Amino acid sequence: MDKIHIEGLEVFALIGVYDWEREHQQRLIVDVELSADLSVAAQTDDVNNTLNYAQIAHGISDFAATSQYKLIEALASHMADWLLQSFPMLKIVRVKLSKPDILANAKNVAVEFTKEQTL
Repeated sequence: MDKIHIEGLEVFALIGVYDWEREHQQRLIVDVELSADLSVAAQTDDVNNTLNYAQIAHGISDFAATSQYKLIEALASHMADWLLQSFPMLKIVRVKLSKPDILANAKNVAVEFTKEQTL
């Protein structure tokens, strides 16, 4: 299976379980691995035969910005579902969602979900 990676995508979301976390959107970092058959795009050199990663990155940013989840687990899981529904060419998606600014004594806190197309 062929893969496209988007790494270190900075997004902002209203996320958190405590009142002080929900006062302002917080910075999150998204890494996605998008598995699909990219052989036709490789042979034709035609953007219409591949996943548009700029469109995907913009969609992820919008999805995060309009979300209201409390847990990064919920946001990451629903983000993976949204990707699979929005881009039928995707066979498998892996979403790693990081909340780097939440613990003073840790560089990062992250969750990761891998989901497959069910169609």
